[in-house]
Amino acid sequence: MTERTNLDVIDADAHVIETEHTWDYLEASERKFRPRLFSSPDEPGREYWVIEEKIRGFRFPTFTERQLRELSERSGRKVETPQASREMADVDLRLRHMDELGIEIQVLHNTLWIEQVSERAEVETALCRSWNRWLADIWEKGGGRRRWSCVIPTLAIDEAIEQMSIAKEHGAVAVCIRPIEGDRHMTDPYFYPIYEHASTLNLAIALHIANGNPTNVDLFRGTPANRFAMFRAPTVISCFNFLVSELPSVFPKLRWGFIETCAQWIPWIYNEAVLRHKRTGKAFPEDMFGQYNVFVTCQTDDDLSYVLNYAGERCLVIGTDYGHTDPSSEVDAITVFKERRNISQETKDRILHYNPKELYDR
Repeated sequence: MTERTNLDVIDADAHVIETEHTWDYLEASERKFRPRLFSSPDEPGREYWVIEEKIRGFRFPTFTERQLRELSERSGRKVETPQASREMADVDLRLRHMDELGIEIQVLHNTLWIEQVSERAEVETALCRSWNRWLADIWEKGGGRRRWSCVIPTLAIDEAIEQMSIAKEHGAVAVCIRPIEGDRHMTDPYFYPIYEHASTLNLAIALHIANGNPTNVDLFRGTPANRFAMFRAPTVISCFNFLVSELPSVFPKLRWGFIETCAQWIPWIYNEAVLRHKRTGKAFPEDMFGQYNVFVTCQTDDDLSYVLNYAGERCLVIGTDYGHTDPSSEVDAITVFKERRNISQETKDRILHYNPKELYDR
């Protein structure tokens, strides 16, 4: 029989789905930037966010309960969540569902910012501020059980730093940085002031799958690889870029989360980083992910017995992707993970509690 502990489970990757209410927090002077939902008569249930007369970001289709049930059956993963819960229209319903799933804390990530929302700093600043205020309100109503990753206007670094400070005071535990922001990669020194301030505030950097370079996104849009190439691959490449960059030594206390990428790629990236370090004569720790404060979300179907040989015990966390319906989504991932037979209870405790607690400083 599997030994069980009573440690609080932390869901390292859950979501909120933006609604019209998200933008009620805009200042009066910023309401001209308010995103609008566009519905296509040719695609029932499909809606798009329109910002500055362009379709931006991402919004999942509105599924009926039956459609969600059928999707769960086809994918082999449970993705059914109440609409009022995933959109935070009923915050108490979300808490009750968390109780049913055995989750004490969820760390909430955005949905819209998977792509660039604007090329203009004033628009990006306004939308980030409204979203962060919305999440601060959700946190306040959640009794400390819903923490979050703030979005920031990377086109306006001073504004980004100000919003980070306010977000920290209102329940944020991480800062969202996309693997690619415009024409800059996350290792660009342009972002160093953000990383410095995050380190001072003790906020993690959350690199949730995303891509803020419209040209790169459009290159793969509609191809067979589609969103895998658009969002997942850049996140994995960013981790490799990070491991061979100066960032671990420049910001030694900063924690880095690579979210919703699964963990199967870790051995490949680890070995590639070791080869580059050896070629340049650069010293590197054997426990590279642990020493560099790197955390990666795993999935229930990952070959963790193999991955752990490279990731180490401190690296892995797990999330449900609550509210989404893509290949990473599994509402009951915690329950499924707990039932795994080929992982020790000590390792399960680390992935479910100790590692996400360290990543998000909870």
